[in-house]
Amino acid sequence: MHNSSLDLEQYILNHIDNEDPILSQLDRDTHANVLYSRMCSGHLQGSILTFLSKLVSPQNILELGTFTGYSAISLAKGLKEGGKLHTVEINDELEEFAFSYFEKAGLSETIIQHIGNAEEIVPALDETFDLVFMDADKRRYVEHYEMVIDKVSQGGVILADNTLWDGKVVEPIANNDLQTKGILAFNDHVKNDPRVETTILPLRDGITMLRKR
Repeated sequence: MHNSSLDLEQYILNHIDNEDPILSQLDRDTHANVLYSRMCSGHLQGSILTFLSKLVSPQNILELGTFTGYSAISLAKGLKEGGKLHTVEINDELEEFAFSYFEKAGLSETIIQHIGNAEEIVPALDETFDLVFMDADKRRYVEHYEMVIDKVSQGGVILADNTLWDGKVVEPIANNDLQTKGILAFNDHVKNDPRVETTILPLRDGITMLRKR
């Protein structure tokens, strides 16, 4: 499709709300200083996360995979007054980076950081979540989904990132490609789970959207 997809994305960016200056700075800082910077949500995905969060109007949000904090800040914009966002990141080297931007965004009291393995941290959280954003280890997506589903309120929403995985979900899979296998297993699992309604938004690497019945 030559450059049509890039042109179309730029057209979209030109016709949505302007990027929050703090998020713009965060994105630049991430790309300048952090490995795997393409994992940063960026303006287009961030705007959709904010929009969806405002539609849900959650009291509590859970995020699996903080990275540098772009998605957490985007999601937190939709919280009800007094609401909290719990975000879990296994890489402790990113903790201070993300927290510095939570402070700049005025969200250091709203966003609660947890550093460590989500499968140890999340079961200990005594909360019900209206919105969950899954963006951690793709190999463990099914396990993470089962870990959070009972903590989601009725009518609550789960968003799972990267579920089209750069198109690899429709290509032959190498035996050692555990991340693609994990995503395929997750997509099949939720498609057949009667507890949720399921659709996929073909944005960037794909976002699976689930609503708890």
